[in-house]
Amino acid sequence: MSKRYIFLAFVLLASAFGLTRLQDKPDSNQIPANELLLEINDPAKYQSTHQIAKRLIERDPSLFLIDIRTAEQFEEYNIPGSFNIPLEEIMAPEWIDYVDQDAIDVVFYSNADVYADQAWMLYTQQGVQNLYVMKGGVNEWFNTIIQPTPPLETAPTEAFDLYAFERAACIYFGGASAGVASAPAPKKAVTVRKKEKKAAEGGC
Repeated sequence: MSKRYIFLAFVLLASAFGLTRLQDKPDSNQIPANELLLEINDPAKYQSTHQIAKRLIERDPSLFLIDIRTAEQFEEYNIPGSFNIPLEEIMAPEWIDYVDQDAIDVVFYSNADVYADQAWMLYTQQGVQNLYVMKGGVNEWFNTIIQPTPPLETAPTEAFDLYAFERAACIYFGGASAGVASAPAPKKAVTVRKKEKKAAEGGC
């Protein structure tokens, strides 16, 4: 059995357990398992770090970021404007109204994708709409927004345009204080190694 199906089985069991704690949502709202599996595999449930950064910079009122890491991790670092609900508390009755909102895009994030995917599934199974996961989590946020990597000199123009946005977003979110490399002029191929920010690393 593949790791993917083992993960799906685990999450389905977790969501079944979560049903016992979600008291305010009627059973009629639950979506069938086959539809849930289709939604799980739909890449549209993800929003990139670039999309999130753009929406934050534009002060999009329809965006609500939920950090499902521990309170300690949230205090150490969090994306500006996000709200902390640890995964183990995500199905508690007092948080339901925070997640189940009309005309609001709720985006879960963690260090990576796994835990955020679980939070997404628990509420999606209950028929809650407008739920997303920030692809790559805080790790990807650091790699693309806080410490973006310059493109290779032979990269297409689109890569330089994206890097220009990343540099601007880096400054906006305070990453410039750590130093941001300038993009090279596109002349010859040069391998650029990205410096990793250890504080941003983490699993799930």
